[in-house]
Amino acid sequence: MANHSSAKKAARQNIKRTLINKSRTSRIKTYIKKVLQAIDEGKVEAAKAAFIVAQSEIMKGVSRKTLKLNTASRKVGRLAQRVKNMQSL
Repeated sequence: MANHSSAKKAARQNIKRTLINKSRTSRIKTYIKKVLQAIDEGKVEAAKAAFIVAQSEIMKGVSRKTLKLNTASRKVGRLAQRVKNMQSL
């Protein structure tokens, strides 16, 4: 356990930040799942719409330092590829 008051405060802040980041990560995963669900159901328009929202959420995670840029780009790229392949079928 921390002994100095500044270390105690840092520990409290760390707990708060962890909860916020978990919430943001969960939110991003939820939007990704919505895209994947639309793809599985074969709904092209719904998948496009869900992809746009998911892409925005993923990049918001980057700007708020929840995700790294390369990780987010990889996720967006893979989702985009799946949506694009769905349209060609």
